Amino acid sequence: MRAFVVSIPSANREEVELASDQLWQLGVRAIEERTEVEGVELWTTVGDREDAIHRAVTSIADRWPWRVVDINVEPVDTWREFAKPVWATPDLVVVPAWQSHSFDGDPLVLRIEPGAAFGLGDHPTTELSLRALASLLRAVTEQPPAVLDVGCGTGILAVAAARLGAYPVRAVDVASSAVETTADNAARNGVAGQIVVDTRPAADLGGMYDIVVANILAPVLVRLADDLRRLTVRGGHLIISGILEDSYAHVLDALAPMSVVRREVLDGWIAVTLRH
Repeated sequence: MRAFVVSIPSANREEVELASDQLWQLGVRAIEERTEVEGVELWTTVGDREDAIHRAVTSIADRWPWRVVDINVEPVDTWREFAKPVWATPDLVVVPAWQSHSFDGDPLVLRIEPGAAFGLGDHPTTELSLRALASLLRAVTEQPPAVLDVGCGTGILAVAAARLGAYPVRAVDVASSAVETTADNAARNGVAGQIVVDTRPAADLGGMYDIVVANILAPVLVRLADDLRRLTVRGGHLIISGILEDSYAHVLDALAPMSVVRREVLDGWIAVTLRH
């Protein structure tokens, strides 16, 4: 795994915030701020492929020094021993791909290998997004809806959409590792032919979708608000998560005039379904 590190030579907060903002606009999922003797370092991941790193370098426009650091993830991989199936709904369960389970009642089983990407279904925002997505798709009685997953991570939401009958399904993520993992999980779950996945930014996407789901952090949702509205068909739905239950009003303001039709909270996080 490769970390992308931006160095701010001084601890100037304005420069730190500006650099962080540039990284958020790339769609990164987290930024770790480290205070060093020489200033501040911002650590994140944009994917392991050279094209993803080049995109990040282009974004910071030579304003700050940067470097790529190889990270050995094996010492922290012991979590796999303790991973468990996650029930998003009573009839939809996410199972770690390296485990074998049998279930009563014939639920929909999603087998997911996270690899170096984010998401095994056990984070509250993923679980909430799955619930909201399943609720919309199971209410469909006419032609299959088109679904877009922005910031797809391991592809759980895109795979779930395809398994629940959506077509076509598009998935995008700034991290090349997420694209590779999503493609792998689509094949693992028998829906490779239903999902198109790549690193194309939301701003470059065309077309419109009946359902758009974006489980990404609030700053990125605000930055992408215009595109999320544009990509959602009139009368369609946008599912957002990655936001805290007590701090998301500014995200809804950015997405206006979309109207809220559903809210659900879990462990301090919230998923909101809006109608265009």
